[in-house]
Amino acid sequence: MKKLWQILLAIGAVILGIFAMSAGSGSKKQFKKDLKDNKDKLKDNKKKEEKLKKEKKVIKKKIKKTDTKIKETKKKLSEVDSTNARKAISNFERKYRSKK
Repeated sequence: MKKLWQILLAIGAVILGIFAMSAGSGSKKQFKKDLKDNKDKLKDNKKKEEKLKKEKKVIKKKIKKTDTKIKETKKKLSEVDSTNARKAISNFERKYRSKK
């Protein structure tokens, strides 16, 4: 009886071992497939990142150009306003102040 149980246990161990070996090899194939997919996704993401960096540089250049244009127009406006103010003061002095 004891030998019978040992034989059944040995047969069961062999069957489970075979099952474990076959299941392990299948998961390895799946792992390699997933690894390859992940590498492909990484390549795609890197390409997208490079495109976005280039676009970002272009946008920054455009922003700098518009900032300089805005500064120039503000300078022109301040120059125009100051000359008009001077003219207005001199006209006011001529018109309303009497000569001494």
